[in-house]
Amino acid sequence: QVQLVESGGGLVQPGGSLRLSCAASGSTSGIRAWGWYRQAPGKQRELVAEITSGSITNYADSVKGRFTISRDIAKNSVYLQMNSLKPEDTAVYSCNAAYFYGTKYWGKGTLVTVSS
Repeated sequence: QVQLVESGGGLVQPGGSLRLSCAASGSTSGIRAWGWYRQAPGKQRELVAEITSGSITNYADSVKGRFTISRDIAKNSVYLQMNSLKPEDTAVYSCNAAYFYGTKYWGKGTLVTVSS
């Protein structure tokens, strides 16, 4: 069983920055890709960024140039650096680990609020 725990959310003013962290416990050797997703009130969950086991990254158009996903294999962790935050970035951000054999695990999420 794998557990993912996110941290780093909070309230930030427009233009500010936050760094989200996701720590995994359990076996992480079979992870095909890590992803950060977000869900804003009244909207569907969307992929924000992902990084594959081969370190290929992919970003939603809305965050390109502002957000950066990275990982630390030794710490079984993945991060999302968010810069130039906008009010429309307000959402619950969740971490996802997708395994080669098809199973996906989710964290409970962390709330990011961008407001003045």
